Amino acid sequence: MEDTTPPAERLNALLGDRDETLATAESLTGGLVGSRVTDVPGASAYFDRGFVTYTYDAKRELLGVSRESLDAHGAVSEPVVREMAAGARDRADADWAVATTGIAGPSGGTDEKPVGLVYVGVAHAAPWGTGESFVRTERVVLNGDRDAVKRGAAERALDALVRTIEDGDA
Repeated sequence: MEDTTPPAERLNALLGDRDETLATAESLTGGLVGSRVTDVPGASAYFDRGFVTYTYDAKRELLGVSRESLDAHGAVSEPVVREMAAGARDRADADWAVATTGIAGPSGGTDEKPVGLVYVGVAHAAPWGTGESFVRTERVVLNGDRDAVKRGAAERALDALVRTIEDGDA
């Protein structure tokens, strides 16, 4: 039977029980992921901080996303969301980080990168010396207006984070 508990509530149980911390790095969602996390009572036990990095400069300055990745792939790409997640994890010194980038619309899409394209990154910091730290990414195309894409991206991000923790990838 599938768990229908919202991802933010499942996350609260998971990270609260594990005594681990979380940081977020958001572009198209503009802080919505962090807002969803903090909607759940008890989030202060594990939510460390959120980075809202809407511009190229913010991604470089706050998260250490490379100029090369931004130049070669653009902000809406797998390499950039990977660097965003790792940067949030490392700059916050958090156990977990989740990142979002995408095109919310209504304009800005192309054939290659349509409106609704979202990349999510989940980063984990394993104990030093284990070599088990990682970043996982997902690509999805969501339908709907700007608000629907942003809300969907936030939920996908939290769901990806919860699945990664629950699947024992950490």
